[in-house]
Amino acid sequence: MKLNYRIVIFALSIVFGLFFSAPSLLQLQDGKKVTLGLDLQGGLHMLLGVKTEEATKSRIKSIAASVKHFSDRKDILVDALKFDESSISFSLLDADDTKAMKEFLSEIDGVNLSVNAENFSLSLTPAEIIKTEKLAIDQAIETIRNRLDQFGLAEPVVARQGEEKILVQLAGIKTQEEEQRARELISRAAKLELMAVDEDRDARVNSMSDSDASAYGDVILEDVKDSRRKYLVREIPILDGGMLTDASMGFDQNNRPLINFKLNAEGAEIFGDFTGKSVGKRLAVVLDGKVYSAPNINERIGGGAGQISGNYTVMEAKDLAIALRSGALLAPIYLMEKRSVGPSLGADSIKASMIALIGGFILVIIFMVVYYRMAGVIANIALIANLFIILAVMSLFGATLTLPGMAGIVLTVGMAVDANVIISERIRELIYEGKSMHKAIEDGYSNAMRAILDANITTLIAAVVLYAYGTGAIKGFAVTISIGILASMLTAILGTHGIYEMLESRIQKSKNNRFWFGIKG
Repeated sequence: MKLNYRIVIFALSIVFGLFFSAPSLLQLQDGKKVTLGLDLQGGLHMLLGVKTEEATKSRIKSIAASVKHFSDRKDILVDALKFDESSISFSLLDADDTKAMKEFLSEIDGVNLSVNAENFSLSLTPAEIIKTEKLAIDQAIETIRNRLDQFGLAEPVVARQGEEKILVQLAGIKTQEEEQRARELISRAAKLELMAVDEDRDARVNSMSDSDASAYGDVILEDVKDSRRKYLVREIPILDGGMLTDASMGFDQNNRPLINFKLNAEGAEIFGDFTGKSVGKRLAVVLDGKVYSAPNINERIGGGAGQISGNYTVMEAKDLAIALRSGALLAPIYLMEKRSVGPSLGADSIKASMIALIGGFILVIIFMVVYYRMAGVIANIALIANLFIILAVMSLFGATLTLPGMAGIVLTVGMAVDANVIISERIRELIYEGKSMHKAIEDGYSNAMRAILDANITTLIAAVVLYAYGTGAIKGFAVTISIGILASMLTAILGTHGIYEMLESRIQKSKNNRFWFGIKG
């Protein structure tokens, strides 16, 4: 027996497979492991809808806030600034300010501007409405994914389903409490607004209706702790969460949880300007339409930092900080469909998959040994190495193993041994033709290579397409098939060839083709 580079590479690949698959197989504390998917360990499956029309309203409101801030900064007197679901209207008290206002509004993309003397009217263009609604869905997908990543769930699936639906799959959600917490984190709008309290009319808030408040450009909001406590605040916010750069949980002087937040440069400037002009008045900190606090402004507040206090638990404060950091949803989402997969069902799936894998594996091993004798044993060694390599690569990259992925591994068992069947048959044909053992082995691999590469490359291309355009479960199947194909080409072509080269002199001396290849002569 003599060593060769092929057998060295094959041996190293086996060591690699054993080392990196051990944490998953033995469930060790250290080392990277394969994550089980929703269908194998249980969890939560949800289909969410997005109220895209609300994104258009938010866009209109944001433009109105920009108009107000610009007019305040430039000392432009604006009268009757109003907005509804689709348009904004206002008038200027000084005609000399018309040019400056028109220049400012012309820089806002996607609006139709109508000016009649000092009267201005804005509305979103149809193209901008479509763009805003599409952005709301894309942003919802990204925001939900960011929140779940920070929540600590392994490999959450967040993907678009159709035009306006979002598929969310959370593996490992096992209790009702975990499910409720995840659902609240996903659905929370996390819309932060700093709004001025209407000090002139707030004392009459309990006797006012929503229409009365609207007539003054105000809105009535409830206190988060006491729904009977009402605040009358200006409908157009001073600034919103779009200017938020960071949020984190902290504690007040009484060791109660609160949220600290920071604003970007623009937000800090607006915040500083407003507080400087509003000393002695109140500023309402509003989150998702409820007032969390309304402190008095004692002096100009610079630096762009603030706090949100409330009756939180530590866990609630952490989740709220996550929601604020990951960004507010441009449009509310709602639950369309929910399915909970219990861990017992996942255990049944694992059991059935393992029976299929082990059963198929044993049958393939028996067939190869009976039909090809020692060549079958060599092929089986490559097959076992192939399984370890697949598991090692998936563990190394922290891949998620789903039920279709298990099916992919089962299918890989057959595909991996297929290459060795082709090679063995080519070698047997050449032995029948009277070729020397060295010539039969070398030409056998050479002749089999084209068929093996054609089959594997076409399957690999199909797997890549499945991964690129498939959803979570199909991606799992594509990943395991792809890894299995690449591993089989290493073990079946390089590995077994190295074993034959190492044993070539012994095969020639024995002249027992029946023992080595299962043929007479």
